Amino acid sequence: MSAAVVVTGLGVAAPNGLGTRAYWAATRAGKSGIGRITRFNPDQYPARLAGEVPGFVAEARLPSRLLPQTDRMTQLALVAADWALEDAGIRPQDLPAFDMGVITASFSGGFEFGQGELANLWGKGSQYVSAYQSFAWFYAVNSGQISIRNGMKGPSGVVVADQAGGLDAVAQARRQIRKGTATIVSGAIDATICPWGWVALHTSGRLSASEEPSLAYRPFDEGACGHVPGEGGAILILESAQAAADRGARVYGEIAGYGATFDPRPGSGREPALRAAIELALADAGVAASEVDVVFADAAGEPHLDRVEAQALVAVFGPRGVPVTAPKTMTGRLYSGAAPLDLAAAFLAMEEGLIPPTINVDPVADYELDLVVAAPRPAELRTALVVARGHGGFNSAMVVRSDPNAVTPDQQ
Repeated sequence: MSAAVVVTGLGVAAPNGLGTRAYWAATRAGKSGIGRITRFNPDQYPARLAGEVPGFVAEARLPSRLLPQTDRMTQLALVAADWALEDAGIRPQDLPAFDMGVITASFSGGFEFGQGELANLWGKGSQYVSAYQSFAWFYAVNSGQISIRNGMKGPSGVVVADQAGGLDAVAQARRQIRKGTATIVSGAIDATICPWGWVALHTSGRLSASEEPSLAYRPFDEGACGHVPGEGGAILILESAQAAADRGARVYGEIAGYGATFDPRPGSGREPALRAAIELALADAGVAASEVDVVFADAAGEPHLDRVEAQALVAVFGPRGVPVTAPKTMTGRLYSGAAPLDLAAAFLAMEEGLIPPTINVDPVADYELDLVVAAPRPAELRTALVVARGHGGFNSAMVVRSDPNAVTPDQQ
């Protein structure tokens, strides 16, 4: 059996909380970060709500030399990586460079940076386009900038699979740890809330046009009408369980199992492949469905997709067979950042013994889900399943387990 891989550090930037503990305090209390867009005037667009990360001032957290060469998503990712490394008790300068790697996911790259440089090109001329445009927009830029900032020269890369990519990146990081790399920085941060990015997001046809935050994003609800986009996500530090134990690290839990599938072509008559991804993850973890204590749902907010997910969960766990939650109703869908944020929430939920709520949702009864709504639910949580789907047919599922030997913050 391959060596266990654990998470020892978390760094969170979310619309309802900047920093891991701020995010968890808001999430356990059901506090939403969704509201009218403030980063630009959204009046001319059908969708006008988003989850924006509050109170983030890059100038106060990063060296001035980095600001002209980075998009907002990269600035958030760099700071979240700093927090995650600090949380893990890791000083990159004290470790061999080739024993550390960075594997992140991205949905769209640095849209806001790219928009600014295109405006310079069209409005002023090519001589005003920054040389940093050559990489600041690119999908792999977060991995690159984190690795450069921290002197990490081990296995690195990026995964692009919309929301499913966040789990895929963590799974790839687990593979590299099992191959012998000591530490991998993984997860994802996305930020596409700018006019160019907003136009691109509308092409999916899945954005909610509601202007009332409490009504705009209601997965598994009769009134489901699409989703609200958001920015942010989470960065995680992965190590082998043995390495974490050797240095006396606090462990949030284990990345225990993973599965990924791709849906068949629309109109083919074949079944969606989400159930298979869940079953693969359970098998990889060596756990039975009855051992899963909570599911963090993908929660598309689109009726057909909600029904597909509900049917997959019922097929695996039985009608109302496991508590299901979707804390992303407080943040919006963060694209590649969403699933890593759900992983962080799962570890924090297991740490406290509390399932965070799904807010603003009155679940459709015939979905047969035990959806945790309105208020958090105390529960003994040892095993959690996180589900993520990406536009175009990507499905990913990940099983995480708590560490029975972990030292909680109150015990330190």
